[in-house]
Amino acid sequence: MIAVLALLGQTGTGDTRIPVPRVDWLSVGPEVTLIGVAMILVLMAALNRGRRDLSGTYLDVGLAGVAAAGLLTWKLWTVTVHSGAPYQSLSGMVAVDGFSVFARVVILAATALGLLVAQGYLRREQVEGPEYHALLLLSASGMLLMTSANDLIVVFLALEILSIALYVLAAFDRNRLESGEAGLKYFVLGAFSSAVLLYGVAMVYGATGTTSLTGIANFLASNTLFSSGLLLAGVALILVGLAFKVAAVPFHMWTPDVYQGSPSPVTGFMAAGAKAAGFAALLRVFVSGFGAYSVDWRPLVLVLAVASLLVGSIVALVQQDVKRMLAYSSISHAGYVLIGVQADTKGGVSSALFYLLTYTFMVIGSFAVVTIVGRKGDLRHSLDDYRGLGSRAPLLAGSMTFLLLAQAGIPLTSGFVAKFNVFAASVDAREYGLTLVGVITTVIAAFFYLRVIVMMYMSDPPEGVTAAGEGLRAFSLDPATGLALGVAVLATVVMGVLPGAFIDFARHATLLF
Repeated sequence: MIAVLALLGQTGTGDTRIPVPRVDWLSVGPEVTLIGVAMILVLMAALNRGRRDLSGTYLDVGLAGVAAAGLLTWKLWTVTVHSGAPYQSLSGMVAVDGFSVFARVVILAATALGLLVAQGYLRREQVEGPEYHALLLLSASGMLLMTSANDLIVVFLALEILSIALYVLAAFDRNRLESGEAGLKYFVLGAFSSAVLLYGVAMVYGATGTTSLTGIANFLASNTLFSSGLLLAGVALILVGLAFKVAAVPFHMWTPDVYQGSPSPVTGFMAAGAKAAGFAALLRVFVSGFGAYSVDWRPLVLVLAVASLLVGSIVALVQQDVKRMLAYSSISHAGYVLIGVQADTKGGVSSALFYLLTYTFMVIGSFAVVTIVGRKGDLRHSLDDYRGLGSRAPLLAGSMTFLLLAQAGIPLTSGFVAKFNVFAASVDAREYGLTLVGVITTVIAAFFYLRVIVMMYMSDPPEGVTAAGEGLRAFSLDPATGLALGVAVLATVVMGVLPGAFIDFARHATLLF
């Protein structure tokens, strides 16, 4: 009885209040919004029970949730800017700063595009329930939390939230054995990497006495460890866990198989959103938390960057499946972002953020085309399926060409500006060797991008297909998918021709970090 009265705030011996921590709901407003909208979608499906087709409504509700989360993110940006300094909430476990706001913008953009690209796929494969939309929003909520996590425990929890939903999405296509295989592989290897990350967190806690990134930074700045083996081992294991999530070599083995087997819209969202969230956590943990030990972790990041650049670019040359080629391309792009991380400067962080923003539109736009060309069953992804696409569907081929050229770093595209920024940050940090490797692999990567373009414009269509006999109608271009593709191409053009505002946004976000 006393315990019950105590919970109510009063006992018979006097007025005793249980201290309740103040919750700043605005700091986690975007995450809570996406979770709430996901629950609404599931409730709508339960009440509807298949009486009528609500696929369009599900998409509208999902996009409305993303828009609401975007408005709250903008509110967080204005609060941060007006205050002139970042702040922490939830007992210091969540950081509200320009860095987290920028990363949230990237993830929300990936989420909106992911919902749009999937609409035509879901109708084509006759899986039009709300499960896909709800899982996508739940995964995105974990990604958003990961960008603002100021505690290693929160990083782990956010990683699990985003990963569990992605495991299910990877195996979402029940009609394809490859999809179930992709989900199983992703789950097994993802669980292993999470265990490694958690073990690293335990070691860091044993060495510093805290899991708070602010507490770790303060401890390392004010104390000298005579034996730092436990701390360095923990740092290495945390790096391994996050390197798995961003598909950095040698922790990339899952990427080609999972990208190939997963539904194409899921692959695009995974390549953009999960990579952005993973790099956001990696930047915050290492640059902010372990900044005092940068001389120890920077060589490890350099090795990961060089290996990712070389393996991603070279192995992609021999791929005959476009999704596997884009998987190795994703690995090489992780290497370019790692160049910015390795610089360990404000310029390096801002260049990495800008690279993630540009890559989000390039990769989701590319997978939008892959989704359309895959057609019923999502099976047509070999290079031969792209032969003569320039004459069969000029709009699709033109969009794919531009997005591939942007990933290759051709001038007047966002990819060129993004690569130039990370190279500039690396040169400023006097990492000339790493910069040279990045330039060389850019030239190598251009070959396999150009190979797809050659197949589209300089090869005859497959047997039984006339050059002008198909057109867009044969590829079932859904309006939502077309909108996502148009937005991706437009953003790639704008950030390539007029990148100033976006670069300033990234730099300003880094100043409030």
